[in-house]
Amino acid sequence: MNPVVAVIAPGMMGAAVGQRLVKNGVKVLTALAGRSAETAARAKAAGMVGASDGEIVATDFVLSILPPGDALALAQRYAPALQASNSKPVFVDCNAVAPPTVDKIAAVIAPTGAPFVDAGIVGGPPKADDAGPRFYASGPHAQRFATLRQYGLDVRVLEGAISAASALKMSYAGIMKGTQAIQTAMLLAAARSGNADTLYKELQHSQKEMLWWLNRQLAIMPPKAARWVAEMREIGEFVSPDSGGRELFEGAALLYEQIGEDFAGDKKDLATLKAFLDKAKAAG
Repeated sequence: MNPVVAVIAPGMMGAAVGQRLVKNGVKVLTALAGRSAETAARAKAAGMVGASDGEIVATDFVLSILPPGDALALAQRYAPALQASNSKPVFVDCNAVAPPTVDKIAAVIAPTGAPFVDAGIVGGPPKADDAGPRFYASGPHAQRFATLRQYGLDVRVLEGAISAASALKMSYAGIMKGTQAIQTAMLLAAARSGNADTLYKELQHSQKEMLWWLNRQLAIMPPKAARWVAEMREIGEFVSPDSGGRELFEGAALLYEQIGEDFAGDKKDLATLKAFLDKAKAAG
């Protein structure tokens, strides 16, 4: 019999993961109480079914896929229902959180008797024509989560501490999104100083691969920026406080906060980035 999986919540990633499972024969539940009409429509389009908390904790797996700042609160919300339920689904935290946050979430879930798995998602939401993102998983119950491989999820089990998956996610996201933050800051600084055209020509001459990467990554970053703020702060908690890394990622958080506000507002900074990236795109 195919498992029943709850995916909380049906955002862009959660809905796409839910849809992948549905297409592979899995019944997928989600929580829609208090959510917007847009979210409800996204869940319906993915084939997900709205359910009560009691129904959600009666599933085989609960996948928490949220903005990182909401991860601990979600575990706390479902802990009483998990405690009271005779069913003990595998609770899989798939959020971009630092190992200390994983430990807090695991401590909330442990008294409920539900198995806990730490997972880190690397890659974008699954699409019809691709393998989807990698779900790196760790902890003593990770192999149970790995059974969802046969239903379309690319689950890769890691050895080591229970939070090994999140440590990998923090390292990868710190490189990818931290780099984008630095590049964005310098492009905006170049524009403010009046040398954006000269910088572009120099990058075209000496860093063609970087120009290609800038065009590919920064062009799709602004709509996501606000969601990355809490993630940058989680990465700041992950890196050694003695290395200056925490301050580095606090700066990245502030930059993404600025870009998010700009995206929702007058888009002045976005216009500056777009003008630069349009040149890169035209250059191929």
